[in-house]
Order: sequence, then structure tokens, then C-alpha cells
Amino acid sequence: FGGGISHLGSVCGAVSGALMVIGLKYGRTKKEDTKARDETYRLANELINKFKERNNSIICNELLGCDISTTDGLEIAKGKRGNPDFCPKFVKDAVEILEEIL
Repeated sequence: FGGGISHLGSVCGAVSGALMVIGLKYGRTKKEDTKARDETYRLANELINKFKERNNSIICNELLGCDISTTDGLEIAKGKRGNPDFCPKFVKDAVEILEEIL
């Protein structure tokens, strides 16, 4: 999921991973199971909203403050990834939110 899905700057990989956990735990296994679908959507929206409250966005480019689909932006992002205020913080936030809502 690195770089907002393959360096496209889209949804943060930490958020994508957290959403997958919700889907695995609560997602429906039968098309007609609307209760499971609704619960999955509710939890996914809760996670997204709480992540946005902490970080103002779920979009990688916005979180890092650069367009990582460009060479220059990717170089800027590489310098930020190990910084505890950026990617490590986003992973920590996603995990903490998961622990809170699950």
C-alpha cells in the first residue's frame, strides 16, 4: 500500500490496511447479509472519520504535503517516511483507532 497505493498518492496505506481488517472481521460472506454489510460500512466510516479528526485527511499526498506521483514529490516523501510525525504516526493512529472501535 506504500505511497497511497503504489506511489499514486491516494488513500493512505495505513487506512487501507485498517479497512481490510474491518472487512475481514465484519464483512459479509453472503450477498443477502445486509446486516454485516451495514456494520462494516458503519465501522469503516467511523475509522475514516476518526483518522481525519487526527490527521485532517486520509489521502497520502495531503498527509505528506507533496505529490508523490512525481519524482520531486517522491524524494520529499522519502525524507518524511521515517519521521515519526508522518508514516509511523499514521500507522499508529490507524491501529489505535481500530483497537478503539473493534
